[in-house]
Amino acid sequence: MADKKIYDTVIIGAGPAGLSAAIYAGRATMDTLVIEADQVGGQVTTTSVVWNYPAVEKIDGTALMNQMQQQAADFGVQIVHDQITGYELKGDTKVLHGQYDYYARSVIIAAGAKPRELNFPGEKQFRGHGIAFCSTCDGELFTGMQIFVIGGGYAAAEEADYLTRYAKHVTVISREAAFTCAPLTAARALNNPKVDVKFNTEIVRVTGKDYLETAVFKNNQTGKEFSYQPDPNEQTFGIFIYVGTQPATAGLTAELDHDKRGYLKVNSALETNLPGVFAAGDIVVKPLRQIVTAASDGAVAATSAEHYVTALKQRLQIPVERRDKPAAQPVGQTTKLAEATATPIAHQGKWFAAKLQQQLKSIFARLTKKVTLQVLSDDSQKSQELQSFVKEFCELDQHFDYQIQPAASDETFLPRLELLDQQLQPTGISFAGVPTGHELNSLVLAIYNLAGPGQEMDPALIARIKALPALKIKIGVALTCHFCPDVVAACQHMAVINPNISAEMLDLQLFPQLRQEKHIMSVPATMIADQPVIFGSQTAEQLVTACEQAAVK
Repeated sequence: MADKKIYDTVIIGAGPAGLSAAIYAGRATMDTLVIEADQVGGQVTTTSVVWNYPAVEKIDGTALMNQMQQQAADFGVQIVHDQITGYELKGDTKVLHGQYDYYARSVIIAAGAKPRELNFPGEKQFRGHGIAFCSTCDGELFTGMQIFVIGGGYAAAEEADYLTRYAKHVTVISREAAFTCAPLTAARALNNPKVDVKFNTEIVRVTGKDYLETAVFKNNQTGKEFSYQPDPNEQTFGIFIYVGTQPATAGLTAELDHDKRGYLKVNSALETNLPGVFAAGDIVVKPLRQIVTAASDGAVAATSAEHYVTALKQRLQIPVERRDKPAAQPVGQTTKLAEATATPIAHQGKWFAAKLQQQLKSIFARLTKKVTLQVLSDDSQKSQELQSFVKEFCELDQHFDYQIQPAASDETFLPRLELLDQQLQPTGISFAGVPTGHELNSLVLAIYNLAGPGQEMDPALIARIKALPALKIKIGVALTCHFCPDVVAACQHMAVINPNISAEMLDLQLFPQLRQEKHIMSVPATMIADQPVIFGSQTAEQLVTACEQAAVK
């Protein structure tokens, strides 16, 4: 195994527990890798506002995770995206099987827990068409509509309050007789005049054709059912589900001790029953699952892993050496750059604050080719905003130029920004709307892949992308959605690799006709050729597979 890189510790999961473990392991100069299957930041990024993190009065969930991620990166910790599907956890060297094999002397499992589904009739059928699980991603798509929030804990109370900024009215449906969270949290919902709460009530089923049309509820004390249907002038309504979580322990429970619900059992040092294997955060048996307890778990697990690895190296007579801090990468995960422009509003003043300009310039310093940003313009206010955005963006680096042209009369999605290569030829990469908020990351990554060193990708996956026929991909997004940029960036990376592929971001708030045509009530919404919409976060591997399937239909 001499030719294999063996990390001191591999952390599975990049939520608050995993990132906290990464900070402590990195600071201890351990050779550390974090593997995340989905979104860096975990479930916290679906939280509109965090109110109870020590020393922080309130903070956006994504912003808090951005700061943790940056701390880990500052200590030289690398984060990769992969789905671990197999584990070999016995012995001095652990092996984790995913798209690649990873070798480690210790493993910290911080994969967290996923939102629990209720499995009522219609839940799966209408996911993306009215059933949702993330208020920050999908809330604005329900502007002016009735929203039901299912649940009675912390998340239900907080997100019901948050959703009133979009909804006509919010009704909380709780099977309990009272909220199960702290009174101050419950008060956010109970004291909000746009929120009603129905206790001792459960959802029975939902029905509809393209959207939700009817929801049936039941009083669990009297057994009496009642239903909701939107007013004739309203097309549909929304249901957001916050009923707890289930641990992400698939493939682990055969070897690791766990309780009847699948949560892993650990001791006070966060050790599992296997030497060198630790667990932290929402995945473990514990009385309270909060960001602060997850962060605490991560610190303890990393410290325990450090002690274990030091003793292991001494036993195997492997030198314990101080690891040099690797050079920072110019482009990290796609959550990093969005903080300064995360809230889409009517624009006034400058687009890029001084701190953000510094971040962007450090990335653009690695560009080697020219890129032209071409605006296809109409007479709208949004078109004026896009022109202003592009002009200011192009001032950030000498590799950029811009063109502004009137759009053809048959153009549908306007205004639109298209990227042209250094020969002024279309690249297939475009943005319908202004790529601010989290979508600034998509634009930056598209340019980095097009005119810079580019992101690394598995050679086998690159070969599959190059073999694809001509395909048009559209990705419907909300600028507040933290899941959307990864999907947009992956599709646009495919367009860089294969000139037969085009990938266009569409701000769905600007194009209600597309939402109606495709019955879209959730983002990201990926549309490949004329195939059914794919909702939710997708890895590059999943997107390539979907393109291959679309190509043979």
